[in-house]
Amino acid sequence: MKNAKNTDIVDRRAASAAAKTDLLNAYRAAQAAAAPSKLERQAERMAVATAREERRVERERLKLEEQERIRNEMAAHQAALEAAAVAENQAKEAAENARIARVIEDEAARKAERDRRYANRKARQA
Repeated sequence: MKNAKNTDIVDRRAASAAAKTDLLNAYRAAQAAAAPSKLERQAERMAVATAREERRVERERLKLEEQERIRNEMAAHQAALEAAAVAENQAKEAAENARIARVIEDEAARKAERDRRYANRKARQA
């Protein structure tokens, strides 16, 4: 069955405009009613964002401190290695110098013994 009302285009336009106005008024009323909770949610989001940023800054600070600590440990370790290498080189040089001194002493003792034998032989011949 067909629509019993015989509506004109003007009536349809007016009904459409009234419906749009009603929807707009309902939207504005809903926005006004939701404004306090919207502000609360926005403040809550800002608090969460601030806390997140603070945690990020703290993590970054801890990361930089850890990197600095590792860098200092590496420098101390490197210095210890260099000191050990210097000490080892000095020990090698001291051992080498001691060996050279012993060789010189031995050579001097052999020469003194040879000279003593030579002097004894010359004393017997004379």
